[in-house]
Amino acid sequence: WDKTVRTWDPRVSSSAGASDNGATAGVKPIHKLPMPGKVFSMDARGYRLVVAMAQRKIHIYDTRKLDPKHAEIETETLLKYQTRSVRCFPNGLGYAVASIEGRVSFEYFSPEKKPFAFKCHRRVEDGVEYVYPVNAIAFHPQHGTFATGGCDGVVNTWDGTKKKRIYQFKPYQTSIAALCFNSQGTKLAVAASYTFEQGEKDHPLDAIFVRDVHDKEVLPKGHRDLS
Repeated sequence: WDKTVRTWDPRVSSSAGASDNGATAGVKPIHKLPMPGKVFSMDARGYRLVVAMAQRKIHIYDTRKLDPKHAEIETETLLKYQTRSVRCFPNGLGYAVASIEGRVSFEYFSPEKKPFAFKCHRRVEDGVEYVYPVNAIAFHPQHGTFATGGCDGVVNTWDGTKKKRIYQFKPYQTSIAALCFNSQGTKLAVAASYTFEQGEKDHPLDAIFVRDVHDKEVLPKGHRDLS
C-alpha cells in the first residue's frame, strides 16, 4: 500500500541502529521499486515478476535486471474493475487476473497471443444475477488447471484454455481469501476469511482447511475420458 515493491535477501542484515524506514535494525531490501499505484497482488515465474495495482495497472519486471525507473512491460488488465489477485501460468507464458466483477482473465507476455476473460463466482436467484469478487487464484503445478476462490465462499477448479469449470467444492462458511496447492498438486490449502466486502458484520472465525486433491477435481476437460 506504500506503492513500492521490495526484494529481500534474508541472509543479509543491516548494521546496528535504525533502518532506512525508521524501524529497528534487521534485514534491508536489496531493491526498492516505486509503483504508480497501491499494490494489490503479485507473482513470479522464472525471471518475470508480475505486479497488479490499483486502477487496473500491471507492471512486469525482468528480475535479472530490475530497473526502478522502467518495467519491462507496462499495461492494464483486460478486466474493467478492481484487481484482487494475479498468478503466473505454470508454463511462464502469461498470467491470470481475478477481479471484483466475478471474472478471470488470461493475459500473455507476447502481444501475438490474444487475451480473453470468462465469468465465474456468480449465481442467479429469482431472476437476479449476484456477482461475487474473485479473491484468489492457484494453478495446479502438474496439470495447468487452476482453482479460484470468491466471496461466495466457493472454490471452483477450471480448465482455462476451454473456459470450462471442472469441479465445484462444497461451499465454505465465509469468503475465500487465499488458495495454494502443494508442489505435487496433491493438497489444496483454503483460507476461509471474511474480506469485509459487506462491511462490518458478524462472521465466522478465520480458518485454514487443507484438503486432498483428486484427479476428477483438477484434470483438464476430456483428459479423464482418455485415461
